[in-house]
Amino acid sequence: MTEQQELIQQCSEVARKWLSPAFDEQTRAEVQAMLDADDKTALIDAFYQNLEFGTGGLRGIMGAGTNRMNKYIVGMATQGFANYIRKAFPGKQDLAVVVGHDCRNNSRLFAETCADIFSANGIKVYLFESLRPTPEISFAIRQLGAQAGVNITASHNPKEYNGYKAYWDDGAQVLAPHDTGIIDEVNKVTIDQVKFAPNKDLIQIIGGEMDIDYLEAVHEALVDQEVINRQKDLCIVYSPLHGTGRVIIPAALRTWGFQNINVVAEQMVIDGNFPTVVSPNPENSEAMTLGMALGTKLNADLVLASDPDADRLAVVCRDPKGEWCILNGNQTALMLSYYILENKKKLGQLKGNEFMVKTIVTTETIADIAKRNGVEIRDVYTGFKWIAREIKLDEGKKKYIGGGEESFGYLPFDKVRDKDSPASICLLCEIAAWAKDNGMTLYDLLMKIYLDYGFAYQNAISVTKPGKSGADEIKQMMEDFRKTPPTVLGGSNVVCVKDYKTLKQTFNGAESALDMPATSNVLQWFTADGTKISVRPSGTESKIKFYVEVKGDMPTAADYDKAVAIAQKKVNDIKADLKI
Repeated sequence: MTEQQELIQQCSEVARKWLSPAFDEQTRAEVQAMLDADDKTALIDAFYQNLEFGTGGLRGIMGAGTNRMNKYIVGMATQGFANYIRKAFPGKQDLAVVVGHDCRNNSRLFAETCADIFSANGIKVYLFESLRPTPEISFAIRQLGAQAGVNITASHNPKEYNGYKAYWDDGAQVLAPHDTGIIDEVNKVTIDQVKFAPNKDLIQIIGGEMDIDYLEAVHEALVDQEVINRQKDLCIVYSPLHGTGRVIIPAALRTWGFQNINVVAEQMVIDGNFPTVVSPNPENSEAMTLGMALGTKLNADLVLASDPDADRLAVVCRDPKGEWCILNGNQTALMLSYYILENKKKLGQLKGNEFMVKTIVTTETIADIAKRNGVEIRDVYTGFKWIAREIKLDEGKKKYIGGGEESFGYLPFDKVRDKDSPASICLLCEIAAWAKDNGMTLYDLLMKIYLDYGFAYQNAISVTKPGKSGADEIKQMMEDFRKTPPTVLGGSNVVCVKDYKTLKQTFNGAESALDMPATSNVLQWFTADGTKISVRPSGTESKIKFYVEVKGDMPTAADYDKAVAIAQKKVNDIKADLKI
């Protein structure tokens, strides 16, 4: 029997278990069709593995199967999670969890399924009445003193996906040992052990009162109210991309004092099919098309958007020609960090015990700004749970004032423990108001930062490899990079290699240990001319990601386009060197 035949047999055996009466008729029919098909690709993709918690929790394409998002996988995950919560808090009588969801197809069904199962296991559930942003779920866990939480969302993924974000009592997504502990419990669960029959007395619907508390907390991210008061008519265009920011973000902007808020009407409609975009990802410029059109019509100062669960954000500002310029995630994080540090210092708000956090793949310029302003900067792994960990470690001792990652996520205050687009969008509008107060646009401010701290260009490259064969190929790529690491990239010698899987660093031939809280399947290469390249498999999608940062010369703001062109050529040379 060939390896492929063995795999088909293995998947078929698992799939036949899904033909039992424990599964509904629609699910059984979908599984039977996969078993009957001559082409077994769909069968293999649906059953070759169980969905596992990655950097964003549980996430996958919706449909029948162990490797798919459906009410049974959600049910077994929730039963396992409930079992783990009981083990983690032995003897505690008033266990509670918060459950929320986004706008996606099946999200309400999955959220109610979670609530039913938790309640059936004797755990009180605070279930949001309707869709809410991810950061509000994180906030509510802490606000209500819950032991855990679940948010049903696939964040910025395409419409075919849904997901399950598991949170712990600190409002952050689960880290070790809880992540592996939950997986162990989930893996023990069989479908007949899932308690689907709810205890309705243990399910409490929440909504408006938590919105008020959350909006009050978001206000703590404000740096300078006087700037907003002077520029309250700043023309803002905002889009929720059919998702959860549609109510909260305009409301938050109003509480900060902004009065000229305009929304993209077509994208205010809640729709899990995301009909106005190819993909609801603010990283994709296509998603900003309608917002920019409205911005042009209104002669807006800036255009903003949040992704479906409103943890990530996108910013569009005007360049010197008056044309719209979409900031990348590094530029957004750079601008937020710069403003917080520079203006808190000018206003006397820095007391000497503050710190900021960035991920290892995010621009190094943020570290330069923090150091120049005398503020501690910390590097962590990709995934906001690692930033949340740093906040928790020093809670009550040091003050977190901001942190973010290149993938369009930022958190400018400490009442939430995940990416927070409502607070970040409000602060970006304050930054735009401050820039306007000083005769600048956001674009001008970005150029000022480059001139003050040096030009750096970042490019994120995703290589998609779907299915099991793709997962195997990504695994082999990482093995090959470790076995034969590059020695020259973009014409510059590699002088430092960091391997976070082995926690070893080699600098000019000398080996030393990396001080990190856990291992991670990430490689970094640093070259003699200051270039940084990071490579890691995605924790939530069938992708391998490359993050490239190159430095360059930019004597004046007018030289920006030239500096970018030179940097882009270097990035292309690096891609050729890596054969991607």
